[in-house]
Amino acid sequence: MTLRQLRLLLEIVRQGNHISAAAEASHVSQPAVSKQIRLLEAELGFALFTRKRNQVLGLTDLGREVLEVARRMLADADNLRHIREDFVARDSGNFTIAATHTQARYLLPRIIERFVTRHPKIQLGLLQGNPTQICELVDAGEADMAIGTEGTRAFPNLVMLPCFELSQIVVVKAGHPLLKVKKPTLSEIAKYPIIAHRSNTAGPWRFSGIFERGGLTPKVISSAVDADVCKIYVELGLGITILSAVVFDRSRDTKLRAIDASHLFEPMTTFVSLRRNTYLRSYVLDIIQALATGFTPDEIGRAVKEGGAETLTRRTLPRF
Repeated sequence: MTLRQLRLLLEIVRQGNHISAAAEASHVSQPAVSKQIRLLEAELGFALFTRKRNQVLGLTDLGREVLEVARRMLADADNLRHIREDFVARDSGNFTIAATHTQARYLLPRIIERFVTRHPKIQLGLLQGNPTQICELVDAGEADMAIGTEGTRAFPNLVMLPCFELSQIVVVKAGHPLLKVKKPTLSEIAKYPIIAHRSNTAGPWRFSGIFERGGLTPKVISSAVDADVCKIYVELGLGITILSAVVFDRSRDTKLRAIDASHLFEPMTTFVSLRRNTYLRSYVLDIIQALATGFTPDEIGRAVKEGGAETLTRRTLPRF
């Protein structure tokens, strides 16, 4: 049994059980992948995949158990590599962050600027996606850390550490009638066309349910995954939008106005997500502590090792 075989097993599953796609992603031939999986099955004494002729249909029950063990073994192998890197080249290496647009555009620049100054030999990569996509990147080993709000599904192999909360605002064009209302209600907001800010193009707008529970049907005329695009449409007078307060910059958004909506919409929690039992190099802790202020390195290390944020001392999170 080799780590290469386990990596190929994970890649086949990641590619939807397509061996040819797994071979291409792994830069090897399809026969080589098939041979390695057959060798692994022969050593284990049972089939990992159900097959129909030459087509792989999915994992067997035992195959699913092996997959989880393989994930842990490969994660530990990565940790060993990181420990070696820490010993040989403490201040160098590669580190990739996956973040949502809001985090990458509005919250990370100052943190990354400080990180680059303090760790100039670290090659820092930045990937973007919606909350679910960035966790998928970490789960697949394509990124080391995800920074964003909660996704649409659970990731059992990841640990999510709560960092801070993002308050919600209604953004309108200067001179808009809503500015005359001290504390607008849902019904008052629903009178106007809305540009919906979505975390992804699929699925319902995250505030739809709040309006529906109030017996209201908001007039969503368009949507965008980029908060800046939503603001441009508002500036053109096409409607209003509901965004996290952190994306509004009074000095730049001079043609727009922000209305506090914290009485209507719950704040959204931003998490740092890592693979369970990740070896926390010093610069990784540096980034986490810059985001999750108030948590000590020991608390963070225990959460990553023991399995989750529930091990952290409960406290009020900073709000932006």
